Amino acid sequence: MKNQRKKVVTIGGGTGQFALLLGLRDLADIEITAIVSMADSGGSTGRLRDELGILPPGDALKCILALSPYQHVVRNVFLKRFAGDRRLRGHNAGNLLLTMLSNYTGSFPTGVRALAEILEVKGTILPVTIDKATLVAELTDGKRVYGQAAITIPQTSQRERIREIYLVPHHGECISAYPPVLDAIRNADYIIIGPGDLYTSIMPNLIVPGVKEALRETNAEVFYVVNIMTKFGETDRFGGYDFVQKIEGCIDRMVDGVIYNAQKPEGGLLTQYRAEKAEFVEICVQDPCWKGRTIYACDLLDTAGGIIRHKSEKLAQLIKDILCRR
Repeated sequence: MKNQRKKVVTIGGGTGQFALLLGLRDLADIEITAIVSMADSGGSTGRLRDELGILPPGDALKCILALSPYQHVVRNVFLKRFAGDRRLRGHNAGNLLLTMLSNYTGSFPTGVRALAEILEVKGTILPVTIDKATLVAELTDGKRVYGQAAITIPQTSQRERIREIYLVPHHGECISAYPPVLDAIRNADYIIIGPGDLYTSIMPNLIVPGVKEALRETNAEVFYVVNIMTKFGETDRFGGYDFVQKIEGCIDRMVDGVIYNAQKPEGGLLTQYRAEKAEFVEICVQDPCWKGRTIYACDLLDTAGGIIRHKSEKLAQLIKDILCRR
């Protein structure tokens, strides 16, 4: 008799979730559900959201491309930006197609399912909420920064640390999780949070009302993928434990496992990143602070093109090993 397929839920957004899903897509005997942030407000996505009043399509599009077997064929086409027409300039074809499908079907989740059907996506992609909202960061000096794009890219060379983030609804008085998201979390076997920008890709999912409660109730094992580098304006001077503490404080429970890249990039590349006020995230596996959590540390590094990120294949192989051990 075949083993029952394991239900793996990922929570994140941006390029971090893309890299994770790209690796998980080809693993056998798993069912993937990607829960994706709806806080994006930059670039083409932000313009479409502001002009048409839609949910931001960019991060959902990345998930669709990552889980499609045709990713290598269609990625360049879907992400190519228009340059001619004034109204279209700066938009990419994928965002516009997903917007059109959402408007035509009458809902964003249905539009996502339609595009996923076209590209024969392996898995399910769920917006964490279908309520439109703006992400707000409150800094330690009391100032507030409005919008994911402004939080991601500080306007000055110095900025106070982020004290907390919250979501402000555009309409109505509250925001709630999209119900299939809560079902996916409660019924999962494994949940993988991250990688991705802590305050602008990961936590915007976790602060949606209902998500924290579902994560506390689930019987799934919860893993967090620690970022390789810190990010200026968000996680300056963070060590690995600082990331984990922020996630655990947000969901009000410990994670079961921490996935960590132990391979330090070469010095020249680190120097380039230091110029952007980003540092390598360190973890001491023997530190007693990790009691109750299992640390999975190995080489997960990808530096192709002079960019430091997680390598999809290495990340998928480690996760495969973790699932097999269980």
